[in-house]
Amino acid sequence: MTQTAHPDTVLIVDFGSQVTQLIARRVRESGVYCEIVPFQSAEEGFRQLKPKAVILSGSPASTLEIGSPRTPQVIFDSGLPVFGICYGQQTMCAQLGGKVESGHHREFGRAFLEVEKDCPLFEGLWSVGSRHQVWMSHGDRVTAIPEGFEVVATSANAPFAFIADAKRKYYAVQFHPEVVHTPDGAKLISNFVHKIAGIKGDWSMSAYRAKAVEAIRKQVGDKKVICALSGGVDSSVAALLIHEAVGDQLTCILVDHGLMRKDEAKNVVAMFEEHYNLHLLHIDASDRFIGELEGVSDPETKRKIIGRLFIEVFEEEAKKLGGADFLAQGTLYPDVIESVSFTGGPSVTIKSHHNVGGLPERMNMQLVEPLRELFKDEVRVLGRELGLPDSFIGRHPFPGPGLAIRCPGGITREKLEILREADAIYLDEIRKAGLYDAIWQAFAVLLPVQTVGVMGDGRTYEFVCALRAVTSVDGMTADFYHYDMEFLGRAATRIINEVRGINRVVYDVTSKPPGTIEWE
Repeated sequence: MTQTAHPDTVLIVDFGSQVTQLIARRVRESGVYCEIVPFQSAEEGFRQLKPKAVILSGSPASTLEIGSPRTPQVIFDSGLPVFGICYGQQTMCAQLGGKVESGHHREFGRAFLEVEKDCPLFEGLWSVGSRHQVWMSHGDRVTAIPEGFEVVATSANAPFAFIADAKRKYYAVQFHPEVVHTPDGAKLISNFVHKIAGIKGDWSMSAYRAKAVEAIRKQVGDKKVICALSGGVDSSVAALLIHEAVGDQLTCILVDHGLMRKDEAKNVVAMFEEHYNLHLLHIDASDRFIGELEGVSDPETKRKIIGRLFIEVFEEEAKKLGGADFLAQGTLYPDVIESVSFTGGPSVTIKSHHNVGGLPERMNMQLVEPLRELFKDEVRVLGRELGLPDSFIGRHPFPGPGLAIRCPGGITREKLEILREADAIYLDEIRKAGLYDAIWQAFAVLLPVQTVGVMGDGRTYEFVCALRAVTSVDGMTADFYHYDMEFLGRAATRIINEVRGINRVVYDVTSKPPGTIEWE
């Protein structure tokens, strides 16, 4: 949970929905700070965060199952406004005296809501008798509402699609207002946090910056900090924020693990040395990393090797510096979300290369993670606040394990060099076409497949290169970028002609639903 006090916070209780993160996005877009807390620790989170309002998420679970997730009673006893979404509505009704049943008509996808009564959440948005598109995703449904509630809107298959108890400031919907397929959903959520909870909506990046600097100074005191500077936007913003807070107490260390993009380390060092008065050490540990990774094919093993070696390098460098009490890194909120197994599922292993859960005890260091409350796009806004140039802020995200997870199968130095060159050509063509800023992330992948081809008068037996490009806002969801064939033909031709070792190029059109991970 947060390391910085936020007086006007919305608590989101996560029951395991794949789109819970989108609820947080909508709340923050309305200028209000919020945090997601898994239902297992919701009571603890409620007491710690002292929120002004609570939102209950959806879930794949059923309230009819024994041991299914429930809202802590302390939330209902608090007198705070509560907004239940899908499963959140069902557990509200089940816990407050209503009834939920299965076996009725399931509803997945687009539906239309008929507004039957006025409601404070509809202010400036909907009127009685109007009809609006929403997005449904449920098997069970409410069949009786608790005392004090009334129906304010219905759909063809959900007679209690929108219910309200205005006196207690309880609101609940069967549909998902957080997804874009509910066009007015963001406004409904905004109305809840502003008009019902009375939160002003003055949470801004400028305010966050000031509070984060204060929190860093309080945490660090007069001790030393070393920062893992990868050269990406996240770690760079973290480094500048910490430097603003503690100045020369910070030493940044760029570990070149040999898995970076072409000329990445050189360009990052040049930028920081020319424009920022940071103490930066460039450590070339490529032989060490690649030596241990060579021949390793399992992606999870790769991540763990990289994570372990990073820790070892920082331990060694900290000793050379005479010791350090804190290790800083650019952990983001999606890293935290995807690294916590909210519902007992596999998500706990997603960010295993990050030290999101803490450092080994032997290091005797504490983590400083000033960005762990922010989404990717929010970090970019903070970067502008701190003076980073747009050309740097707009760079495509690059994962900590780097090319190791863009080279599925066994890693060799030769394969990494082939991939590095192909990736550089691909990004060069994207920039030349003026597409770089329209794409959230683009990269090449060297597939563990070789094919027979004919080039000129000879046969080749070389690798297949996959190209990927996605559009996204916050990195939680993504869709593939719709290139025209002329661009793909041009990029593929250059890669095949200029990179020895590749004789075929394919384009990946996979979308990224919430909660999935890197291409590997």
